[in-house]
Amino acid sequence: MQMNQRDMLGSGWMVVAAALFTLMNLWIKEAGQYGFGTGELVFWRMAFSAVVLGVMAKAQGKTFATPHLKAHLNRSISGTLGMFCIFYAVIHLPLATGVTLSYTSSIFLALLSFLVLKEKIPAYTQLMLVLGFAGVVLLLNPSFKSGQEVAALVGLLGGLLAGWAYLQVRELSLLGEPAWRVVFYLSLVGTVMGAAWATVSGWHMPSGAAWLYILGIGASALGAQLAMTHAYKVGRKFTVAALAYLTVAFSTLVGIFWLGDKIGWQEWLGMVIIVLSGVLSALKK
Repeated sequence: MQMNQRDMLGSGWMVVAAALFTLMNLWIKEAGQYGFGTGELVFWRMAFSAVVLGVMAKAQGKTFATPHLKAHLNRSISGTLGMFCIFYAVIHLPLATGVTLSYTSSIFLALLSFLVLKEKIPAYTQLMLVLGFAGVVLLLNPSFKSGQEVAALVGLLGGLLAGWAYLQVRELSLLGEPAWRVVFYLSLVGTVMGAAWATVSGWHMPSGAAWLYILGIGASALGAQLAMTHAYKVGRKFTVAALAYLTVAFSTLVGIFWLGDKIGWQEWLGMVIIVLSGVLSALKK
């Protein structure tokens, strides 16, 4: 496949993934208005993926057994905890702010690679880290002033936990674990953790339009995951990684024009800086 065709194909799949992730976040926010807690939303989102991926793997004769079960559990637990935090932030903050906080995972991934794996960080990446954290400070400032500091800090914690989970995904890939098995175990563990938290906090029986949001969350999340995986498979990973930030742009537009969110200049500047630092980091080989 020629390079320009590869770029276009990978970019196209990443645009699809970004649009589906935006729909997932929109439906999470809408479902939150029906009283569903984060435990329930994580359960429904994960259960859908676990069932579909499990059936697909079984039909294709793939094996679920793995010699790296402990590593899968560590990655799945941290990833699910991060999802709890991010869902909470998406429900309680303007859509663009909540989604952008989830994308601080790339900043934390670079920082954790340095602190945990003792990897050397080039000067360029160090500059992008400083730029990214400056954007975080700007983004969080309006939330603190408006009394939403808890949701903002929870969202930031979600970014940290997601960064830690991605660090473990990288280790699993080095161990030879296929991507589908990593996502399946995440979905399975997430289903159990979501059900446990929902049992403690309380279940709500979906009815009417709520079912559409619940099913939409699961279907869009799985579709986005598959589209993103295919984008990385057929496209150039640096271009695809940069285009992943389209989710922030799409979520901002949806939040303004669909949900009526009001975004101040500090939030705009913070989001632009965070996205810019992520894109520039991704494009730099």
